[in-house]
Amino acid sequence: MESLSCPAVPLEAFSKLCYAFCMAKYQPFGKINLEKRSWPDNVITKAPIWCSVDLRDGNQALPVPMSVEQKLAYFDLLLKIGFKQIEIGFPSANDTEYSFVRRLIDENLIPQDVAVQVLCQARKPLIRQTFSAVNGAPHVIFHLYNAVSEVQRKFTFGMSRKELVDLACNGVRLVKDNLYYVGEKTKIQLEYSPEDFSATDGDFCVEICRCVYEEWNPTADNPLILNLPATVETATANIFADQVEYFITHFEDAVGIHERLDDGRICGGKVIISLHNHNDRGTGVACAELGLLAGASRVEGTLFGNGERTGNLDIITVAMNMFTQGINPGLDFSRINDVCVQFTNLTGMAVPVRQPYGGQLVFTSFSGSHQDAIRKAMAARAQCGGDDVPWCIPYLPIDPKDVGREYEEIIRINAQSGKSGAAWILENRFGVILPKEMQIIVGKAVKQAADTAQKELLPQEVYKLFSDGWLNTAEPLSVLDIAETHMDGGDSSDNVLCRTSILWNGKQYSVGGKGNGPVAAFSKALAFTPVPPFSVADFHEHSIGSGSDTDAMAYVKLRFENGDVQWGAGRSSNIGRAGINAIVSAINRLSCSNS
Repeated sequence: MESLSCPAVPLEAFSKLCYAFCMAKYQPFGKINLEKRSWPDNVITKAPIWCSVDLRDGNQALPVPMSVEQKLAYFDLLLKIGFKQIEIGFPSANDTEYSFVRRLIDENLIPQDVAVQVLCQARKPLIRQTFSAVNGAPHVIFHLYNAVSEVQRKFTFGMSRKELVDLACNGVRLVKDNLYYVGEKTKIQLEYSPEDFSATDGDFCVEICRCVYEEWNPTADNPLILNLPATVETATANIFADQVEYFITHFEDAVGIHERLDDGRICGGKVIISLHNHNDRGTGVACAELGLLAGASRVEGTLFGNGERTGNLDIITVAMNMFTQGINPGLDFSRINDVCVQFTNLTGMAVPVRQPYGGQLVFTSFSGSHQDAIRKAMAARAQCGGDDVPWCIPYLPIDPKDVGREYEEIIRINAQSGKSGAAWILENRFGVILPKEMQIIVGKAVKQAADTAQKELLPQEVYKLFSDGWLNTAEPLSVLDIAETHMDGGDSSDNVLCRTSILWNGKQYSVGGKGNGPVAAFSKALAFTPVPPFSVADFHEHSIGSGSDTDAMAYVKLRFENGDVQWGAGRSSNIGRAGINAIVSAINRLSCSNS
């Protein structure tokens, strides 16, 4: 059989062909006709009303939806975080959803100050079943919705715009007509969502929401929630902000019920403007924040952005972003590790290691320059008063302690790390405060070990490298015995006599020397052995530990007659012996470097 082949197309021509195809297939969204936009000049000064939709939007996106017991545990988690509005499901959808809602009510698990939200389609049997499910709850938000975009209107419903408006108003009328299915103890608040708001003509969204408002006739004591969903992200975040502000200003003109705060948000009156953002373009958080600037005062989202496709708005990120600006978000993420664990256990979904605020690595720095900056800034902050001064640390937007993290997790070591990373680990995990010049040497050794192993080094492995390379050297010099005698000074500063027995390259020597301290006396004693002559160029010491467990750490820089320079380190419960051990360490490192 004769094979078919395509003619070769030059790469440049192929690229132009693809570009032309994309330009025909995909079209820009366009601008919103907003003459005097105010949102760019507004600032967020107060947290919005938060509504978690984890138990509906998040749950429906799980490969294996949560059981009733798991949903009960998740509801308890949301309460502990501080949510006052929680969408608990779609009780007319299946028995699990219905049973969960009844468990919450029958077992009195809903606090009086918490509103539970339920989703329902505008059909009489479903509305009645939903009211039956929520009967007895203190405060219920009845969430009604229908898609309003041109695409949905033409291809999904085959309806005119007027028919879509009638559909929405008839749904509201059905809810009103069946309110008697709920007892007097249950307050019903209506939420209406023009689904696909982000892909819908602004004037039509205003028209359909105005009709819903007039049909429901809300009061200031029980305002209507108009929820504006970015069901699918269609454009940049500034376009979404324009859409929200366009809707609000034109809706105000239509019904005239709002009051504005200084930050631009709607407050009071008979309507609450809400946002429900998805993350198809990866800008869900930005769209929600700009939507708040545009006047919205309520936000729906999920923990870690769990939801269909690329997910819902990550409510943790928006709340913690406010926290970094000194705004109390009203939600408690001070133990975010626990939230991560419970989220994963209950949903089976992993929290990405780079997830803002909650990810395993978000307060971790591998880069040497980052580590150095963090270490220096942390030290400066401690000297300036610690928690009493404003947070201003490079590469760390918040203090990890504020979300229950530990400083030990900030810096981790791999082949990309520099000297400050190893120094930070040794100082903050093990109390070893290296002199600045020695940090470079130890950091280089740690970096080389990580590169050879092709993996991250744990803090214990970093300390072992330091211990094996500096503290526990035994060849070619080792001390068999040592004694020191403190003599009356007289006219001489050499008032310490050191007697020692050493092994040098397997041969024993017994020598002595005098100096102004144990280190100097030991150094002079070594002058009577074959150990290469040296002078002490630098010396540092500090204590490590506390109480009866206190040790001395000593660091010494030796300059040998041949020009070599070596740093040594020693540790001992005796401060003089720590310095002697540091000399032995430096001499042994010289021999290792020359071998």
